[in-house]
Amino acid sequence: MPRMTAARAAVEILKLEGVTNAFGVPGAAINPFYAALKAGGGIDHTLARHVEGASHMAEGYTRSRAGNIGVCIGTSGPAGTDMITGLYSAIADSIPILCITGQAPVAKLHKEDFQAVDIASIAKPVTKAATTVLEAAQVPGVFQQAFHLMRSGRPGPVLIDLPIDVQLTEIEFDPETYQPLPVYKPAASRAQIEKAIGLLLASERPVIVAGGGIINADACELLVEFAELTGTPVIPTLMGWGILADDHELNAGMVGLQTSHRYGNANFLESDFVLGIGNRWANRHTGDLAVYTKGRTFVHVDIEPTQLGKIFAPDLGIASDAKAALELFVEVAKELEAAGRLPDRSAWAASTQERKARLQRRTHFDNVPLKPQRVYEEMNRAFGPETRYVTTIGLSQIAGAQMLHVYRPRHWINCGQAGPLGWTIPAALGVATADPEGQVVALSGDYDFQFMLEELAVGAQHNIPYVHVLVNNSYLGLIRQAQRNLDINFQVNLEFENINSPELGVYGVDHVKVVEGLGCKAIRVTEPDQLLPAFEEAKKLATEFRVPVVVEAILERVTNISMGAAGIDAINEWEDIATEPGHAPTSIRPFVAS
Repeated sequence: MPRMTAARAAVEILKLEGVTNAFGVPGAAINPFYAALKAGGGIDHTLARHVEGASHMAEGYTRSRAGNIGVCIGTSGPAGTDMITGLYSAIADSIPILCITGQAPVAKLHKEDFQAVDIASIAKPVTKAATTVLEAAQVPGVFQQAFHLMRSGRPGPVLIDLPIDVQLTEIEFDPETYQPLPVYKPAASRAQIEKAIGLLLASERPVIVAGGGIINADACELLVEFAELTGTPVIPTLMGWGILADDHELNAGMVGLQTSHRYGNANFLESDFVLGIGNRWANRHTGDLAVYTKGRTFVHVDIEPTQLGKIFAPDLGIASDAKAALELFVEVAKELEAAGRLPDRSAWAASTQERKARLQRRTHFDNVPLKPQRVYEEMNRAFGPETRYVTTIGLSQIAGAQMLHVYRPRHWINCGQAGPLGWTIPAALGVATADPEGQVVALSGDYDFQFMLEELAVGAQHNIPYVHVLVNNSYLGLIRQAQRNLDINFQVNLEFENINSPELGVYGVDHVKVVEGLGCKAIRVTEPDQLLPAFEEAKKLATEFRVPVVVEAILERVTNISMGAAGIDAINEWEDIATEPGHAPTSIRPFVAS
């Protein structure tokens, strides 16, 4: 039996499980693992500037392609605790990433050794499993189990903590005989699917709510096939955006209090039956449950059995992997079609598209400083269907989700539940690492951008090109808008007069200088007609120099983005809505007046 250090065995297992990329920061307690990485070869490593950044890079990498599992590496002490935010983000959105930390020697774990911390206990609430390995011979089994857990059931992250002496201990391990464990995923029964379709056929105005679980299951084509077979309009969730193209005739728009379309909410409110697949009925999607559920029959399909009934009780709950369920949905629907038993839903589907043309928000404004809506209008012109958008939280993300267009799965990569500021830059670097020749476009407000902007240097060092659209109003915009309900405007202002850049006025941070100082390119835009040329120039610069390129749009200080605080029937439209075609020139469907 071959002998090698436990660290080297771990590296060999990573490769056998399909890992080709890792993101991290070396340190004393994890150096033996880094030595094994170097000796073993076959895994490209990206050196982060902040260990939280490494965890978000791993998440962006995972989300970019079916089967990817991002790996982040650091020490147990400050590095492991820094990566907790990334683990929280991953488990909240059902994303598998593997966090590997280097720990103090086993004998020192309870002696307050330098940078020794019980990272496994800290990480347990935000992982599927978190283990400090005390016996070197257990390392292969712990790694084998980690990949099994990450891929089985509802996907999610795992942390493995390796004391330095465990890493260095030689064990017997033969890579040639290693075999990944079978993945467990629950599957719907034929009887369950037949009952669900029976409820759909009994309705008059059904919709499908398509969640991120469909993307995780790599089942988007099946969802589209089922929708087309039955003529059922589809409402993608924020995490499911891109499952079917925005311009598909059955795309009825997004629903919610924030990241929603006017027509999406209107279409949902007209429905009488909802088939939710791979979604979790998030509160920003549903709003007031009394409004959301009234007069509707619900079927919920989810891979996690305990998710069924967690938010509200469906009329039928089915514990199943989305792909397994959709294969049966398609099979049964084809049989019904052959038997002539599928009703004609064309009038209902057409009515959703009529609302799509009629209920639009205005994007075309010529104001200086810029209104954010114009930024997204010009992004629609500059960035085509192949674009992968990456963003986290804030008014920039909410407005982007209301106004941008997505055409393919995994082309809207958004941190959904956790929404940590600073996520966007490192996640975009992870996405661009996974798709180095693709068009990756990140979207941030100024505060999100400033949280982890040091990670831009990673893009410069490792030649990871992407375009970053920075909308700057020198405000915590979403929090300011929320504070209106409390009649305050407190501790949300970011403005100051920069003594080194007086031309900025009160906009404070000179992002162009900072970005250039980190080895990247930047363009500042102050007028609407400059936006499209700036985006085109940014694409050229990213291709030429192979570094991140930032386009900063200087916005008006205060803009309130459409959203509601209660039900999806009571969204506050702060700006003028579209009343003529010129108000929304890049809308999916040409505007039609009521």
